Amino acid sequence: MTNHLLNEIRSRISDEARVFLETPEGQKLTYGQAIARSGQFANALQALGVEPGDRVAVQVEKSPEALLLYLGTVRAGAIFLPLNTAYTPAEIGYFVGDAEPKALVCDPARVAALSDIASGVGAKVETLDASGHGSLRDKADAASSAFDDVARGPDDLAAILYTSGTTGRSKGAMLSHENLASNARTLVDYWRFSENDVLLHALPIFHTHGLFVATNVTLMAGGSLLFLPKFDLGDVLRLLPRATSMMGVPTFYTRLLSSGDFTKDLVAHMRLFISGSAPLSAEVHKEFSERTGHAILERYGMTETNMNTSNPYDGDRRPGTVGFPLPGVDLRIADPETGKVLEDGEVGVIEVKGPNVFKGYWRMPEKTAEEFRADGFFITGDMGVVDKRGYVSIVGRAKDLIISGGFNVYPAEVEALIDEIPGVAENAVIGVAHPDFGEGVVAVVARKPGSDLNGDAVRGALADRLAKFKQPKTVYMVDQLPRNTMGKIQKNVLRDTYKDTFAG
Repeated sequence: MTNHLLNEIRSRISDEARVFLETPEGQKLTYGQAIARSGQFANALQALGVEPGDRVAVQVEKSPEALLLYLGTVRAGAIFLPLNTAYTPAEIGYFVGDAEPKALVCDPARVAALSDIASGVGAKVETLDASGHGSLRDKADAASSAFDDVARGPDDLAAILYTSGTTGRSKGAMLSHENLASNARTLVDYWRFSENDVLLHALPIFHTHGLFVATNVTLMAGGSLLFLPKFDLGDVLRLLPRATSMMGVPTFYTRLLSSGDFTKDLVAHMRLFISGSAPLSAEVHKEFSERTGHAILERYGMTETNMNTSNPYDGDRRPGTVGFPLPGVDLRIADPETGKVLEDGEVGVIEVKGPNVFKGYWRMPEKTAEEFRADGFFITGDMGVVDKRGYVSIVGRAKDLIISGGFNVYPAEVEALIDEIPGVAENAVIGVAHPDFGEGVVAVVARKPGSDLNGDAVRGALADRLAKFKQPKTVYMVDQLPRNTMGKIQKNVLRDTYKDTFAG
């Protein structure tokens, strides 16, 4: 038995002299060098006592070395556990206590705050900073590059990713070698990636999008990465002429559109723009297409499943939809309470089944059982609808559904109409406790710079376009909406901020 994920990736690399990664400063790493360096990291981890099945928790800034550490961890047969760089020591304490890693890799500046947390579970603390230097780098530099990959099968775990935990304790989604390999394999084919692709990579690598979708797809295709530490508008504009493809979150595309230097000529050579991790508004989709001639390809995935659906490579990439189920993925819409499968055109909870779907939640067998139907379909918690052409649209999370006066209000429907109002930059619609209706609809709207749009104008624009029960009872105007690191609007924060809107 070979190392399932890495063996498939390595079997697809036709030329180890090809550039795998290049930084904005011009540092280049070939595939051969990546194999050698990840072997050094694998040897360094083994020297620390990391054995097959052990967890390696990593909270470090994005760098080429951090990516090589991911590959080295998988080659060593261990389980990679990436952690958001914004997490506080208290939050890290929960993840470390739950996962009990053998090693915790962090920024040197965080060692003092995390040492006691690590020692509590017997984890060894090593460091990597934003430039890729630190104690683990030193150990890797001193180690041999020769490494025989530890045998791991399709069902062995490659990673644990913790969910955001907005509705209770964060849960560790267990992802197997085949979960990751099958999804990358499918996306390479569906999105037509090849060794000629150069992907502009400005996403974080503690999340499914940047670590597994962008990186694994590029590796599986034998392509190259332009590897930015973060999204910097100037760097992206400078490097786009050298790229063929880009994956991003919606805020990346709104920032590009805000620049007068972002022109059709600048991206005339580009093959593909992909968006995910948060909903892309139809208005941004339309403006991007008009400006560049490129239709952004929107897709849908989640921590537990990687990618489930995608708009087509060839064919109509429809704004406001996330396309069709990917090959090998079964998708259905069901009644969230009864599990009854619904007809096309009916709104319900999205359920999926396929080789991409995770193995369950780490040390939470009861929670895992709750989230799967008897026939193996995973209940995503996302509310959606499939139209007559087969396109899937997301109408929001089940927890975001608003029930006002006994009627269901799907925030995405209201948000789409507000987005069309001149002067609106972005908006979020939430439900807030109401003494008469149970919940009242509230809109939180961020204006475009220079706009004098107000709440009355927003409500007036919706008066003839929505049923009365769907119309916002209150509209708040703000400078910007709260977002997490992946660009998702934090509706839980908004609900807490405006919870007393109808009090008294």
